[in-house]
Amino acid sequence: MNEKIGLTVEEAAASSGIGRNTIRMLIDRGKLPVLKVGRKTIIRRDTLEKFMIINEGKDLLEVDTVNEVQ
Repeated sequence: MNEKIGLTVEEAAASSGIGRNTIRMLIDRGKLPVLKVGRKTIIRRDTLEKFMIINEGKDLLEVDTVNEVQ
């Protein structure tokens, strides 16, 4: 079975363990890039994985210390 490459905020939260509100805050602050399709927000799976790797060990609620994904 093929794995989806694009995740909704809810799917990203479920697969990463990061809360929906935290993911939305990171998106709003420009730390986690997304694709917008109308009102839907899509996060690429590889982008989410890269985000988690570069921010390992950090408190994501301390947004100023979080590295953004390029």
